[in-house]
Amino acid sequence: MENALMNSSKVHAKGFGSKVSGLKAASLVALTAAITLSGCATVDKMNPFKDRNSDQGAVASQGQRISIVAFDQKLTPSKSLKGIGYYLPEPAAVANWPVAGGPDTLVQNADAAKNFKVAWTKSIGAASKGGNQVLAQPVSDGQTIYTLDAEARVSAFEVATGRQVWSVDLNPKNKRDKTAFGGGLALSDGKLYVTSGFRFVEALDATTGAEIWKKNVDTQIHAAPTVNATHIFATDVDNQVFAFDRTTGEMAWTYQAIAEPARLQKSSTPLVSGDIVYTPFSSGELVALSTTTGDPVWQQVLAQSNRTNALSEIRDISGRPVLYNGTVFAASHSGVFQAMDAKTGVPKWKVDTDSVNTPWVAGDVVFLVSLQGELLCVSRESGQIYWIKDMNAGIQKTKKGFLGLGREKTVGKLPLWSGPFMASNRLVMVNSLGEAVAFDPKTGERQETIKLGDAAYIAPIAVGDKLFVVTNDAKLVAIH
Repeated sequence: MENALMNSSKVHAKGFGSKVSGLKAASLVALTAAITLSGCATVDKMNPFKDRNSDQGAVASQGQRISIVAFDQKLTPSKSLKGIGYYLPEPAAVANWPVAGGPDTLVQNADAAKNFKVAWTKSIGAASKGGNQVLAQPVSDGQTIYTLDAEARVSAFEVATGRQVWSVDLNPKNKRDKTAFGGGLALSDGKLYVTSGFRFVEALDATTGAEIWKKNVDTQIHAAPTVNATHIFATDVDNQVFAFDRTTGEMAWTYQAIAEPARLQKSSTPLVSGDIVYTPFSSGELVALSTTTGDPVWQQVLAQSNRTNALSEIRDISGRPVLYNGTVFAASHSGVFQAMDAKTGVPKWKVDTDSVNTPWVAGDVVFLVSLQGELLCVSRESGQIYWIKDMNAGIQKTKKGFLGLGREKTVGKLPLWSGPFMASNRLVMVNSLGEAVAFDPKTGERQETIKLGDAAYIAPIAVGDKLFVVTNDAKLVAIH
């Protein structure tokens, strides 16, 4: 099974009783102008998770991804920033990684993976296959790292050695949900909270894996949860966000955003700060909600339509929002990367680029990876671009026909990238070629590459002196 859109962004469709099927890994490719998003049959053709044995859907030309903003304008570095440097913080230790996206204190440059070599690799259970996909970023309390496989098995491993501490199968094995995707993990006060595409939320004892409480829900929970002192927050496939009581699992409130008939499988974890939970949706909405009542404080829509490309109508904010110094940064599949005032939601600046990744804030700049594999370095204050690096440059080659005659043919697929993660003064990216690649954060130049063993669509995390990556074949890879 080949995944796409980094960290497995499957298109999900509702209605008309259609079953989603579709394209292989070269997602976001050159699709015909006849594509619309008005029905499930169209969405079928866009699904990047087609089974190898299925004859449904269409296979698009290899590696020809088109920017949804390419016909409007081409991003270029700012002339006014040419020759001007920027500040990057020194590496700092990361003690734990409690939720998908990281700890409360923003990680800017982790003191980890200095040697940039694989330390150990462990299996976490079932690999991606069919409708079940490995999508969850691991979490850690500093001593133990926790994972979720493609079939709702949760496992705990020692951070230092990779020794398995415990493992528990949470798959309900019911007839309704033979396959499911999405969900994730969050840690707080010795409890491990699990959400799942198998329609449940569960609290486990983080030391033993024993069940504390479990609540079944009516819809698949798409994203990893996040927590504060009183609640667990998670979003489902219908663009609802739920607040569950941490102690009992009882539902405290819900908020309904605009439901989308077509969406990506990759879904983002809400971000909690103080009494606000910043919640991204597949509708392109980013809504700041009261953690106590669920009432909206402000709302922004990170979406723009492009008459030349129907893919801009897929508006998902798939990367987690980032909060730093009173500013929220977020990017959408629909071609909007935006900085907003955290209290009011008023935009500070906007860059017309598409992404399904989480922005990375470090010092004076923000790094982001576009759908086309471009690594951008953007001024945190102004939104002006310092530099752009095509990470896929030189990967594809062309060859002529028999005896050098005939038309040239492009060979080789473009990799799909997840990240970045700044560690030990490197920008680390993982890709669908099964690589972890380090780039220079000042220039974007490629520095080092290591093999992970299989495709990786989930951004790394840092704990102690290591980076950890979960691969598509359900392996946990420690990089020291």
